[in-house]
Amino acid sequence: LANNAAPDMSIMEIIVESNSWYILIPLLLMSIYAIFIFVERFMALRKAGNEEDQFMSRIKDYVQEGKLDSAKNLCASTDSPIARMVDKGVSRIGKPMQDIKASVENVGKLEISRLENNVSALATISGIAPMIGFLGTVLGMIKVFYDLKNTGIKADFLETLSGGIMMAMVTTVAGLIVGILAYFFYNFLVSRVSKVVQNMEAHSIEFIDILEEPGN
Repeated sequence: LANNAAPDMSIMEIIVESNSWYILIPLLLMSIYAIFIFVERFMALRKAGNEEDQFMSRIKDYVQEGKLDSAKNLCASTDSPIARMVDKGVSRIGKPMQDIKASVENVGKLEISRLENNVSALATISGIAPMIGFLGTVLGMIKVFYDLKNTGIKADFLETLSGGIMMAMVTTVAGLIVGILAYFFYNFLVSRVSKVVQNMEAHSIEFIDILEEPGN
């Protein structure tokens, strides 16, 4: 019995043995793309969430002192969505408050769109990857029944059918893994975007409050 036992196979050997490369290659490409989006968006969101110390207090001082050029220079030297929103508001000082609010809100919408760039692709991958894996499962079972029809019930029919069954299992597992990772990446980034957006809203309200203070 020991001599007839199959040797332990590595993951790569199982993948090669399953002959499911035409299903696994798209899943591999999707996993690489999902990881790229996650890393790129994570870095962008972390940068967007960072803000210069005392930024709003300095803006408040500049506005109250009438140093609008200094406020604009501070915004230009600060690479963040909040700074770009404030910069637009500072450039509109002197116009009706409703116009200032509208311009700040419009810049905020553009910044939110940039923050969410490509995040929806992760939701798409999380839905498509398991379906592609299931497609591999169906194709593997078709192979099983095809081989069963051609070989009949023979002593070695289990060995004949093992390829189709292995293909079905490997593609199912691969599709689920890619889908789960993409789903996790998507929800993680959505939560980070929400935090940045809340921070932007809080600072935009703070900026409007500065402009509405008596004497400004």
